[in-house]
Amino acid sequence: RGSGYYIDVGASDLVINGDIKLKSGAEVKEIKEKSVIFSDGTEAKADVIVYGTGYGSMNEWAAKLISQEVADKVGKCWGLGSATTKDPGPWERELRNMWKPTQQESLWFHGGNLHQSRHYSLLLALQLKARMEGIPTPVYGLAKVHHIK
Repeated sequence: RGSGYYIDVGASDLVINGDIKLKSGAEVKEIKEKSVIFSDGTEAKADVIVYGTGYGSMNEWAAKLISQEVADKVGKCWGLGSATTKDPGPWERELRNMWKPTQQESLWFHGGNLHQSRHYSLLLALQLKARMEGIPTPVYGLAKVHHIK
């Protein structure tokens, strides 16, 4: 399991006073124009919906939010290929599928702790802008798929 921390920039007070509402223990069943229906039958009015996906596997979230087919096409995220249960080989020499193109066209993954997110968001933004402008942005290589659900 990953670890992390939260630096409060005002949202905690908004949660406490009810301006921001949180829901856990139920899955999203349906999204309507101004509300969300949950698997437990409750409905929450919403101006904005933010998926707080936590520390689960990016592959699992890709399968849930996009499709299992896309998750299988992309393969694992994170890891260097150290030949362990959660980090299958082969050795990749760089983090697998993070902040670079994946096997699914136009799908990029960004995540990590505060330092990684701040550091790599700039590099990811530069890569995307360069690609939009037609500037070559070579990468070491596209990660091979090491799992299929």
